[in-house]
Amino acid sequence: MAELLKGIDVVRAVSEELKLKADALKEAGITPCLCVIRAGNRDDDVAYLAGIEKRCGIIGIEVKNIVLDETATTGEAVAEIEKAGADSGIHGILIMRPMPKHIDDGAICKALDPKKDVDGITDLAMADVFAGRQGAFAPCTAEACIELLDYYKIDVRGKNVTVIGRSLVIGKPLALMLIKRDATITVCHTKTRDMREVCRRADIVVAAAGVPKMVDASYLCEGQTVIDVGINVDADGKLCGDVDFDSASDVVTAITPVPGGVGTVTSTILARHVIQAAESKNN
Repeated sequence: MAELLKGIDVVRAVSEELKLKADALKEAGITPCLCVIRAGNRDDDVAYLAGIEKRCGIIGIEVKNIVLDETATTGEAVAEIEKAGADSGIHGILIMRPMPKHIDDGAICKALDPKKDVDGITDLAMADVFAGRQGAFAPCTAEACIELLDYYKIDVRGKNVTVIGRSLVIGKPLALMLIKRDATITVCHTKTRDMREVCRRADIVVAAAGVPKMVDASYLCEGQTVIDVGINVDADGKLCGDVDFDSASDVVTAITPVPGGVGTVTSTILARHVIQAAESKNN
């Protein structure tokens, strides 16, 4: 049976440090504050927000919610984002995406102040990830993968890492972040030929395709580490990842569970970014 790379152990370690920093900021008269903006009440948004509020509450971060009507226009969404950006009491802004299809996503990203972009969606954030700079914040889920590898002392230097998925949210930024750490990266997608063999040659496999249980034992081999980023619902209505955990865990050396893996760490990385933004303003 593979070693379980549980997210909760990472969360506890990081949260203790962040709580101390939040307390120090409050002593200086600054209450770290995250503003969450969403349109409508999608179940996944509400569930994610509940996790954010719980984690931020433990650390000592205030959370403000702005809920737009599902029929809100692009202009109305942009106005709320700009208003939050101008509020000196707000240190980080999280926009729940995707918003309804009629809202222009490009306009949403451009309206966000890069200094308050705590989930790395602006052009500046993407540019900094691409260049390997430390300026803007990286996407939280991609950084959560790195944090998890670091916590469990899984060194990626010189390793072959296969990332399944090329989204701007996870696949592409994570690949660039791993390159910065001297890993050799292969990015797979729907047009990749013989993906199973590509994955089997890797030391580390990151599954971020958004397809339930796509990666089974036939993609994997002994000695590998598997990072499952997927959050899906299977035919029985249960949460599952992009990896078929039951078959994979009998083959590989280490694997993240779903739930309880990368997703658990993501909200803590978001909290870290808010604390860092508040500290930057205090300096």
